[in-house]
Amino acid sequence: MRIVLVGPPGAGKGTQAALLAERLGIPHISTGNLFRDNISQGTELGLAVKQILDEGGLVPDEVTIAMAADRLAQPDAGDGFLLDGFPRNIAQAQALDELLGKDGHKLTAVLDLEVPEDEVVKRIAGRRMCRKNSQHVFHMEYAPPAVPGVCDECGGELYQRSDDQEDTVRHRLELYHQETEPIIGYYREQGLVVTIQALGPVPEITQRALSALPEADAA
Repeated sequence: MRIVLVGPPGAGKGTQAALLAERLGIPHISTGNLFRDNISQGTELGLAVKQILDEGGLVPDEVTIAMAADRLAQPDAGDGFLLDGFPRNIAQAQALDELLGKDGHKLTAVLDLEVPEDEVVKRIAGRRMCRKNSQHVFHMEYAPPAVPGVCDECGGELYQRSDDQEDTVRHRLELYHQETEPIIGYYREQGLVVTIQALGPVPEITQRALSALPEADAA
């Protein structure tokens, strides 16, 4: 199965991608991990990305596409994959179609995780991180600490990252609507889009996605 996972920030893409990939027995390929892996391995593409990011720039489509192409050529992706964070715009979506078409392949489905915008803001703006250990994450409503402002695990101070502030979250949503959301229409014309309501317990959302996949029973 060849799947693309899309949705706004805060929709739970990373969580669902990992769970779905494990259930389906296919690799979870995320753009963030591709960048980090190439940078840590010192590949030519990784060095180019590092320089761009160090200078505060945006990674060009051609570099992102080249990294994705290299990863999809690996043996473990031969029988399927789940893409998370790629494609991010129409140009990348067209490039992915061309890339798959060279081997006579095409996408199985595009899973669109749908979450109301106010819920996205609540999910992200409510996060609090521990200053001592960034792995300790709380939420003011869904997973509050026992003592306000104090990490349950190590007693560190909890704080709100600048990326999680409401104004920043709403700006990220605007960028999503402008740049990424159009790929949903692009793929809908191909009959590939399956919309998944991404509200509720994580296992229920996973099951909705599995049930909606056209080949889930055979995978």
